[in-house]
Formats: sequence, structure tokens, C-alpha cells
Amino acid sequence: MSAYTDAVTRLRHSQWQPALRQLQRGIEREALRIDDACQLAQDPHPSSLGSALTHPWITTDFSESLMEMITPVFTDPDQLLAHLADSHTFVLNKLPEQRLWPLSMPCFLTDQQSIPIAQYGDSHVGRMKTTYRIGLSHRYGSKMQAIAGVHFNFSVPTALWPALGVEPADEEQISARYFSLLRHFRAHTWVLAYLFGASPSLCRSFLGDKTSTLPFEQAGGTLYLPYATSLRMSDLGYTNQAQDALSVSLNSLPEYVRDVKRAISLPSAEYAKIGVRENGSYRQLNANILQIENELYAPIRPKRTAQSGETPTQALERGGVEYIEVRALDINPFTPLGIDKSQVLLLDLFLLDGLMLATPALDEAAVAELKANFEAVILDGRRPGKMLQRDGQSLALSDWLAELFARWQALAQVLDTAHGDQRYQQALSQWQGAVTDPAQTLSAKVLSQSLAQGHGKWACDLAQQHRQWFVQRGYDQLSEGELERASLESLQAQAAMEAADQGSFDEFLQAYFARQARA
Repeated sequence: MSAYTDAVTRLRHSQWQPALRQLQRGIEREALRIDDACQLAQDPHPSSLGSALTHPWITTDFSESLMEMITPVFTDPDQLLAHLADSHTFVLNKLPEQRLWPLSMPCFLTDQQSIPIAQYGDSHVGRMKTTYRIGLSHRYGSKMQAIAGVHFNFSVPTALWPALGVEPADEEQISARYFSLLRHFRAHTWVLAYLFGASPSLCRSFLGDKTSTLPFEQAGGTLYLPYATSLRMSDLGYTNQAQDALSVSLNSLPEYVRDVKRAISLPSAEYAKIGVRENGSYRQLNANILQIENELYAPIRPKRTAQSGETPTQALERGGVEYIEVRALDINPFTPLGIDKSQVLLLDLFLLDGLMLATPALDEAAVAELKANFEAVILDGRRPGKMLQRDGQSLALSDWLAELFARWQALAQVLDTAHGDQRYQQALSQWQGAVTDPAQTLSAKVLSQSLAQGHGKWACDLAQQHRQWFVQRGYDQLSEGELERASLESLQAQAAMEAADQGSFDEFLQAYFARQARA
């Protein structure tokens, strides 16, 4: 702990205060469109919202019905959330008969065909994006792909690296420190599941006629586990058993790139049964364990903005890690945006804490232990007296979390001094009660409402309340005119891409995978 204390002491120096005010964040929020009867919207992505392929802020994920609102990078969390809110406001103003489903787990799904796969136009890039999603539907089923979450992108400014003992011009050092953060995060992902997990229950319709090995209890049409935190992150949601054997290393950038490249070239006998093409139409991009790198399910990823034609790992190889993407966040249904400012500030503390010191490499035993801890928390994390394992020793979840909060308190004081207010200490105080009282977690509050009102009815009512909040708020960071122009320009950009394409789609895919193989 003395080394950590030394690191905090360095940050207290006034020379680092400007840099501490420049932490860089972005948010990607997913949400299903629903109609006024609370059924999944079946209409295509509206042209009034622009092109899902080229719009900078409003797009789709797996489905035409699964919206994704994206922010640019902000250093001010208020501006970050205001920009995100502006995109939501624009969307709902354009869709007067629709709402956004306020939970991660979808509801009222009748069959796989009721989830329309996202369409991105006739360009080669657009067809590849759609074909990839067709492959996902065959591999995992569309219901799993309709699960929504929040992604949080984070990086520190160049000026802060010297305070962390890293040479700001040394890409290798920066990547190594970010990978240290990735390991720290994976060892503590359970913290986010415990505090921010918001999917302890789901509609019975999500399972359809399938059975689950999870010991669900049922109340009306609601299935739940009494002490669960995030069923979204369980086997019901964003997991892929076929990827379990991949063992993608977080010990260094070269090892990570090596393992991802192996995964995208490793054939799968199971996926070969699906077939790649049938009657001239693609069923998936290929029959490998991963069609492309984006299929690698992970609660956190190292990222660098890719140049035209680059894959994510090629971008990482070119310039090292630029930022990290946290993907383990459920939608927070108690705020219209799906995430609130206190969560953003707590994520700042969590992630900056992980950058403070070098985290050791993870061996197989450590990986197994952290995986077991995470699974214990997502399925049973609110059980009183819950125990986890740390370095082979049993430790109460509440005691471990109390240690982290004590560390974050020291860091919060440093950040508050830099900002001249109490924002970080107030955020910690807001979540402090959950350390010893699981009833104060998001998942406990969600379960309480689900059981009291009925899962579906409660969520439908929330969706309407959130809609009203957005359409009444006006705009902050963006104007309606700016959003209108961005939508029009995105449609023009898609048309230009389609007009510029040369050769066949088959040739485009062959060239893409050939470049990937050479890298």
C-alpha cells in the first residue's frame, strides 16, 4: 500500500491538477425501440434519424430496433451526459409513437423473427456489417443479441502520464500501463456487477420454450434469482461458450494481438454446420470461432481509433492502446440516460485507481479465480455474508469492497481538489451504503420494483416517464438544426460510399480477410 500512497501523494501536487481535470470519457448507450403497446418496434431504422452506417451519434447495433447513441470524447461529465441526452431527445422527437426500453434484458419477444436484423445499405462495408449480424443470429440467436448495455470509454490525457511514472511519448509504456488496468479491471469486474448490475430479473418470454439451468424463481411473468445482480452478464446474455477456450491474454499487447489473431483464424466445427453461403446468400462471414474481432465478447477492451481499412488489432499494433472500453455496464433504469453522473465519477475512480500501480500478470489460476468471483456475484452477489476468493484466500465481498472504497476516498480527495468541489466524494458517499447493505444496489431496487409491479408493466411505465423527460427538456450541447444536418449528411455519406464501391462483395470480403491474414 505504501507504493500506492506514494502514487496518490504525487497526484496531490498542484502541477497535475490541470491534467486531472482532463480525464477523457465517451459513452455508447444501447436501447430497444418499442411501440406504444410496449412491443418491439418492427419498422426499419427511420431515415429521419439519418444513416445508421455513417451517422456520428445515432446508429443501430444488432437490430433495426436496437438503437445506439454515441457521444464524442468529453472531459466534462455534465457535457458528456448532456450530449447523450440531446441524441435521445432528437430520436424521440422524431418517433412520437415510440419509446426506448429502459432495461438491459428485452421483454415481450415472441420469436427470433420478431427481431429485425440491422440493415446498412448496399455498400460493401454496409453489407459486411449486416452479414456479420446474420451470422450472430445463427450462432447465438437473436434474443441474446437484443440485450442492451452501456459502454464507457476512458483514457487519461498525455499530460498526466508523467505523474503515473510513464513517459508520455513511449507508446509501449502507455500500452503496458493500460494492459495493467485491464488486468486490474478483470480482477474487480465483480465490483461493477455488484454496484451497477441492474438485471436480476427478466420476462418469462425471454426464454420462450427453452429451459435454463439457473434456479429461477417465478412471480407471474417475472423470472428472477433472489440475490442476482446482472443476468445480462450470465450464460443467458453476453457470454460465448465457444470462446471460453480461447484464453485471450491480457498480460501484454503482443500477447493479446497474438491470441485475437488466432481466434479469428481458428475454424469451428460447430459453426461450419451453419454453412457460410446458402443459395447464393451469406449466412455468416466465415465458419471460424470469431467471424471478425468484434465478436470477441469481453467486459473490457483495449482500443485505438482505426484508420480506413484497419482491423482493431491492426490499429493497436500501429499505435498502441489509445483508450479502454468498459462493456460490463447494465442499463440503469432509474435514470433516462441509462447511466448517471455518480456512476461516471465512480468509474473515473475505479479506472484511475487501476492505472496507479502495475498489476501482475494473470496466470491460469488467477484467471480461474477471477472468473469464479465474477460468476458468483452476477448470480448471487447480494446474498448476506457473500464470500469471494482473493489469492486463494476467502474474503467477504463487503470487506473487499470497503478496502476499495477507502482507496478511492483518497483519490476522490485529490480529484476534488483539482476540480474545486466535492463531486467525487459525493459520488462515493452516494454509493457507500451499498458496501454493507446490498439493498442499496441497483439490482436490489430493480428486483423490488419488478416483483411489486410486475416486470413488464413497471418497465413500460418507466419507458413512458423517460420519454416525457426527454421531449420536455430541450437541447443543451447540440441544437435540433445540428442534428438534422448530421442526419442529412450521413445519408449523403452512405450514398457516396455505395457509389464509390468497385468490384463484387465477394471480392471485397476476400480482400478484407487477406489483409487480416497478412497482418
